[in-house]
Amino acid sequence: MIEQSNPLLCDLETGLCETPDSTAKGVTSKKVNSLSKPIKVIYYTDPICSSCWGIEPQLRKLKLEFGSYIAIEYRMGGLLPDWSYSSGGISKASDVAHHWDEVSLHYDMPIDGDVWLEDPLDSSYPPSIAFKAAQIQNENLAIAFLREIREMVFLHKKNIAKWEILEVAAEKVGLDLRKFKIDFEGKAKALFEEDLLLGRKLGVRCFPTLYFSDDQGKTEFVYGTKAYASYEIAVLKLAPDAKKYEYRRNWEALFGKYPTLTAKEFSELSGNGRAEAEEVLDVLTTQGKLVKETTKNGSLWRRKMD
Repeated sequence: MIEQSNPLLCDLETGLCETPDSTAKGVTSKKVNSLSKPIKVIYYTDPICSSCWGIEPQLRKLKLEFGSYIAIEYRMGGLLPDWSYSSGGISKASDVAHHWDEVSLHYDMPIDGDVWLEDPLDSSYPPSIAFKAAQIQNENLAIAFLREIREMVFLHKKNIAKWEILEVAAEKVGLDLRKFKIDFEGKAKALFEEDLLLGRKLGVRCFPTLYFSDDQGKTEFVYGTKAYASYEIAVLKLAPDAKKYEYRRNWEALFGKYPTLTAKEFSELSGNGRAEAEEVLDVLTTQGKLVKETTKNGSLWRRKMD
C-alpha cells in the first residue's frame, strides 16, 4: 500500500505541497479561457503552503518582466481542511515545525516553524476564505493581504486561522473592515467553494500550480517551486514575441513596488548575487533606509517610512 503524502510535508525535490486526496504527480492540460491580456495564469495556492512562499521571488519577477502580457488569477486550493487525517509522518500540528525549518533552508526564504509548537493552526480554510473576502473588495489589496498573512504565519508565528489576526492584516492593507467581516461570514465562503470545485475540475493536486493559457485555448502548466526560467518558458511558448519589460533594479524602485523583500527576493529581482544582495540590504539598514526583521531562519526588509 502506498502511503498517502501529507499536504504539510512539501516535497523539497519537486517543490510541491499536495492535497490530502492527491494521487497524481502532475496535472493534465485543460482549456482555460483567457482574459484581455494575451496570457491568463490561474495560480492555485494556499496561505500556509510553504512551497508557495518559496515561489514568491520568481512570481514577483514574472510580474515585473511580463506583467503586460499576463493576467494572474489567484485561486485558493484548500491545503489543510483539518487534522482528521494522519499521513506522511504527520499526525499533529507539532510535527510540522521541524519540516518548516527544513523548507526555509531549502528555499532560502525565512520560515519559523515554531508557530506549530506555540499557536498551531487547525485549518487553512479561514485564511483562504478571508482572501476571497478581500478579493471581493479589491484584487490588489487582496494580494497585499495574502502577502501580509503569509509574513504573519511564516515569520512572526501568528495563527492566521484566528479572526482577530486576519482582521489586523485586513486593516493594515487598507480593507474596509466592516465589509470584510460581512463577506468573510457570507459570500466569500461560496467563492472559496467555487475555487475548490474548479481545482477539482482542472485536476489540481498540488501547490503551487500555475496554468498558463492563451485565447486560442493553448495551455502550459508549471507545478511546484521551480527556477524562474520554467515560468518564463511557459510564457514564451504561448507568446513567442513577448518582450521582457526592463524594469529598474535599484533598491528604491524595487521597494517602491514591493514594500517588503527577503534577501532571496532582492537577489532575484535586482540581479545581485545572493550574498551581495544581503550585504546591500544590511548596508541600507545601517544607513537607516530599511528596517530589518530577523527570525531564526532568515530576515525580511521593509522600507523605513518617514
